[in-house]
Amino acid sequence: MKSHVWRPLFVAVGLILLILVVRTFLVPDDFGVWERGYMYGWHRKGNEEEWKKVTVKYRTKAYCKECHAEKVESIGRSPHGILQCENCHGPAMNHPEDPPTLTIDRSRELCLRCHAKLVTPSSGRAGIPGIDPVTHNPEAECSLCHDPHHPNLEELKRHE
Repeated sequence: MKSHVWRPLFVAVGLILLILVVRTFLVPDDFGVWERGYMYGWHRKGNEEEWKKVTVKYRTKAYCKECHAEKVESIGRSPHGILQCENCHGPAMNHPEDPPTLTIDRSRELCLRCHAKLVTPSSGRAGIPGIDPVTHNPEAECSLCHDPHHPNLEELKRHE
């Protein structure tokens, strides 16, 4: 064969060998899930203890339900039931030991992330009622008039 075929082949083989050599130096020996055979896992065996010391910042609705069952069930029946509590109430990292850590985000910007009127109503968010933030009470926080735990869809649709 002519050299124009061999040169790219040698370059490709050389790159593969280079990657394999570099990999042996960069990938730790304990990387992967060894009990189930050689496959890549989400962690290294050597740093499991480090990860056990990491404090969980965000919890789920199941964590909130332990103490606030009626609130979680009530909002679960509302359109906001698909949201995690921490979207508005902040991370529950030190809760309940330090209850003031949960600061409720009552900012207008938080609500407008989902409820701003869409310029392109063909997006996947088109089913969510939206408002024009410039004309709809621009100086007020949404929670002054709307209860996020009990959103009224009919009321929101009137503002569209």
